[in-house]
Amino acid sequence: MMIEVLKSKIHRARVTQADLNYIGSITIDEDLMEAANLIEFEKVQVLNINNGERLITYVIKGERGSGDISMNGAAARKAHPGDLIIIASYASLDFEEAKSFKPTVIFPNEHNKI
Repeated sequence: MMIEVLKSKIHRARVTQADLNYIGSITIDEDLMEAANLIEFEKVQVLNINNGERLITYVIKGERGSGDISMNGAAARKAHPGDLIIIASYASLDFEEAKSFKPTVIFPNEHNKI
């Protein structure tokens, strides 16, 4: 049996930009992506702590060291600059393997630095 488990989480990152006219997705500073074990175009769930909104999108690599977290396209309607969000990705694992799996969780500071 396969189950979905948390693979990666960026906990309480701050949205720095919302660009409604962008093609879509969430842009994440490459340093944060690396630390959280996320790759470009990976499917993620975004949970907005400020307003309770939840959405699913994919990651676009942002400028390394910039601290940028940009909500793009339709996602820009779900979060505004300054909002705190959680970014989570999941993996399908065998039930037994999942019992011992440990996700990567990072806690950036108020400037989205590790």
